[in-house]
Amino acid sequence: MKARSQSGYATTVVIRTAACQPSTAAPFETREVGSVWIAIRRRSDNKERLPYHARPMQPAFAHPILARAKRAGLFVALACALASSIVAASPVDTLIFRDAEGHERALALEALRSACSEGDITVADPYHLRTMRYRALPLRCVLDQGFATSGGASGLLEQGLLLRALDGYTRPVAGRMLLEPGGYVAFGESDRLAAGDVGSRFSPIDRRRVDPAPFYLVWTGTDQGDPHDTPWPYQLARIEVAPFEEAFPATVPTGLEGEDPGWRGYALFQAACASCHAINAQGGRVGPDLNVPRSIIDYRPTEQNKAYIRNPQATRYTSMPPHPNLTDADLDALIAYFSAMSARKQDPGRPSTPTGTAAAEGGG
Repeated sequence: MKARSQSGYATTVVIRTAACQPSTAAPFETREVGSVWIAIRRRSDNKERLPYHARPMQPAFAHPILARAKRAGLFVALACALASSIVAASPVDTLIFRDAEGHERALALEALRSACSEGDITVADPYHLRTMRYRALPLRCVLDQGFATSGGASGLLEQGLLLRALDGYTRPVAGRMLLEPGGYVAFGESDRLAAGDVGSRFSPIDRRRVDPAPFYLVWTGTDQGDPHDTPWPYQLARIEVAPFEEAFPATVPTGLEGEDPGWRGYALFQAACASCHAINAQGGRVGPDLNVPRSIIDYRPTEQNKAYIRNPQATRYTSMPPHPNLTDADLDALIAYFSAMSARKQDPGRPSTPTGTAAAEGGG
């Protein structure tokens, strides 16, 4: 059973008898009330997840139920059944799909599992830096279900999409890429699910040690293991049909000459930066905005910016990944884009900020 505490944290309560006592190794605070063990596990890692609406728990509800169950001789079976089902899907285990017309469809994990053939897959995980086994659903089937009213997965072939995660990560991706073989939507690690792990279905991931739930997009192909080239979003919550320029119009260098290298830089920004970073408060929300209130070119020398983009770990320990694949010409194009956008500031935090060169000069 789950309830929302006053602090906003989710609390998992498992009731067991002496015949089904919680293991001392389990991540619980255990209390014995008569012949009944009450194990409480507090979770503080889901404050940013999708809203969780729990039925209010009446303070004194447990004892009458326990008494009736024991008289009926069913308590042990009921308690152990509750314990074994603790890794079942919760209300946050929902994937939301938005089509080109703005229609949304929300599908719970159990609905996706019923519609798609799940299985155990092995991948070379680029974040864990080791081989991982996941219980997963074929990505194409998931897309078929989510976009069933707009042509299914095949209808995405020529579309641009956004993969949105709970932590603000927003990955632009071509629909054609999502239809390539090898894509799976993982909902847990095989070993954890098989063991009935009462914690998360996933191990913590990346430098921030976050929970990848509810969903983690993974790939099995030997040439699909680089997140720079192939999307590997964890905490996946939404899949939206939306061309990047339409979803984030304030990132477009409007008025720039057609041959200006800033346009190439804009394409590189979409592919390499926009998942985590915003321009004019539009784009990813994991890292800082690169344009407002001040553009990164306003306070860092050009060569320092280039060096940092290519290998941020040489400057500071950060979650920002290196970009060794970017050439000198690529970096020049990115700087050209940032320079163009520094003269096109749109800062929602400063509505009165003027646009144009004056904004760039006074953007500190």
